[in-house]
Amino acid sequence: MNALDSNPPVSTRPHKSIVRPEALMLAVTPLDAHEFLPGALLREVKGFANSYTEFDPAGGNAAAFAELLNDVNPEIIVSGWRTPALPAVLPSKLRYVCHLTGTVRSMLSRRHIEEGLIVTNWGGSIARVVAEGALMHILASLRRMTHWALAMHREGAWKTREAETASLFGRSVGIHGFGRVARELIGLLAPFGVDISVLAPDVDAASEQAYGIRKVDTLEALFSENDVVVELAPLNPHTKGIITESLLRLLRPGSVFVNTGRGLVVDEAGLVRVAREGKVFFGIDVFAVEPLAADHPLRSLPNVTLTPHLSGPTTDRRRDSGAHAVCNLRSYVSGGQLEAIVTPALYDLSS
Repeated sequence: MNALDSNPPVSTRPHKSIVRPEALMLAVTPLDAHEFLPGALLREVKGFANSYTEFDPAGGNAAAFAELLNDVNPEIIVSGWRTPALPAVLPSKLRYVCHLTGTVRSMLSRRHIEEGLIVTNWGGSIARVVAEGALMHILASLRRMTHWALAMHREGAWKTREAETASLFGRSVGIHGFGRVARELIGLLAPFGVDISVLAPDVDAASEQAYGIRKVDTLEALFSENDVVVELAPLNPHTKGIITESLLRLLRPGSVFVNTGRGLVVDEAGLVRVAREGKVFFGIDVFAVEPLAADHPLRSLPNVTLTPHLSGPTTDRRRDSGAHAVCNLRSYVSGGQLEAIVTPALYDLSS
């Protein structure tokens, strides 16, 4: 799903505001404004500065955006998925970009941040919804949803012994990663009475006790010892391509592999080869290249459940990110702490 600060902890930084901001610009589409900032949230955004300006990315191009930026010279920009890229030389008063969504790589450069631009994103505000998406993929894979959806829609099929379903209750689940999404997922899994093992550098004895999990030391153990493996590790030079075909082949027949983390963490060609054999079930939300090609082999496999990078936030919960953004805007204008700051290091990890 876009760059999430839910793998690293949410960052904070003290901020001291001297005077009330003169100008704020909202640079998202009307639909995104409605979904992320419904009702009172948008009304509050409009009141954070002496003047308020809107730019609709759907109705204007990058040149129009740059021209309006120059005219308004806002101290704050509230941005989102379709906000155009900022110019290399920023307006003189621009100090803070409050990004409603995840990655900012297409909108601004690392240099902008290094030169003092404050940037925040949705951070961990969507973690529970991404975890819910992972749980959905686990259950859909165990219940063989794609097999039965195709068979019933296309072939008029009914129950057979061809693809037996399975339950999550009493299973063993391995999680690669221990960020906010992983921790939310552990909570969602609790009613199923599963045994959970986790591979991540920040799992210690206190974490094991607090979350009721077991630390494992190798990916080989994670894949060979569990009925379900969920990929939630952050993307960085160490993790890129770390989930290899040989690891996927350690999964037992009938087991499940879910990836709602980062597509490039997995060797996708190797995953396709294993999936084609039909012995393991897959729930995949993120891919090496997006959008997924129309003729990609994963689209035709009945043991693979696909979603198009939709694990979070769902349309109805985008307001969670909006509420998080409004909290940051309140803090900014009052000189308080900002959450989910995009540092140069976090910028490098985003996709």
